[in-house]
Amino acid sequence: MVRVLLTGAGGFLGGHVLRQLVDQGVAVVALCRDDASEARLRDLGADTARGDLADGASLAAALGANTDSIFHMAADTSSWKLANAAQTRTNVAGTANLVAAARDAGVRRFVHTSSVAAFGRVEHSALFEALPRLGIESWINYERTKAAAELIVRDAGRSGWFETAILNPSHILGPGDRRGWARLFLMIDSGKLPGAPPGAGAFADVREVARAHVAAWRHPGNGESWLLGGAQATFLDLIGRIAAELGRPAPKRAMPLGLLKAYAKLSELASYVTRRAPALTPEAVALTSHNLRVDCRKAEAQLDYRMPPLEILIRDTIDGLRNEGLLQAR
Repeated sequence: MVRVLLTGAGGFLGGHVLRQLVDQGVAVVALCRDDASEARLRDLGADTARGDLADGASLAAALGANTDSIFHMAADTSSWKLANAAQTRTNVAGTANLVAAARDAGVRRFVHTSSVAAFGRVEHSALFEALPRLGIESWINYERTKAAAELIVRDAGRSGWFETAILNPSHILGPGDRRGWARLFLMIDSGKLPGAPPGAGAFADVREVARAHVAAWRHPGNGESWLLGGAQATFLDLIGRIAAELGRPAPKRAMPLGLLKAYAKLSELASYVTRRAPALTPEAVALTSHNLRVDCRKAEAQLDYRMPPLEILIRDTIDGLRNEGLLQAR
């Protein structure tokens, strides 16, 4: 039986990839850091290994001598400046540590979850795979670290250490989310959403993104990358549809960008006193104020990637949150 190591298995997307691999008869070893996550991952059918991306020895032990492939899905998605140092350690140094451990263990293939954030914010074109990863020059640490991590993986593949496959998902919706875009649903449900940002995004189905990861693992070749976009919508439209499904009021128009920036700056300043992550940051405003478009034709052709309608993604996300008792709306 083929053995793979999965980082980030306790996360939203990682959990879906874990389930799909287990369902296909793959022996999955999930990297975990505590008893609670270990028990949960074992319940999903994975073996577990204690380890940390900051600890090269623990990664070597988790890989052992017979790991065929790695799915590296762990990442810090924070947009808060006070968390930048920790984010860089996880996204950049952690990836470098895992790449080195994979090289030393003789791993055959390294599947890396990057992000559309690695491209930076491209305003006048849909993203496609051949574009440069301008996130490396961004003032937003998340964009910068995702681009840097992707470069580390690419360089390893070019050096012949192992085969690489890189996936760049956009905004991911679907059942099982608690900390990603689910926060938007919860803010709408509780009436705490300050307003709709003026940008637009591409919204992907977590199950399709997970399926694309498994397909990319099985795809022949080295050094390929695939963009995984989805249903295009403005944030105003998205919020309106979520609110309608929840029976909550929705904003009639997007919040002026200047007002949104001021609100975020005040929230950020307050966070320096409270030492708690703000509800909105200048980085988050920038990420949701531009018009993201994603060309997914390569993934559609090579990975059989599919993009369900937005209403299905919204409904399934709400059903997932409701099943976990996280929504007030019935």
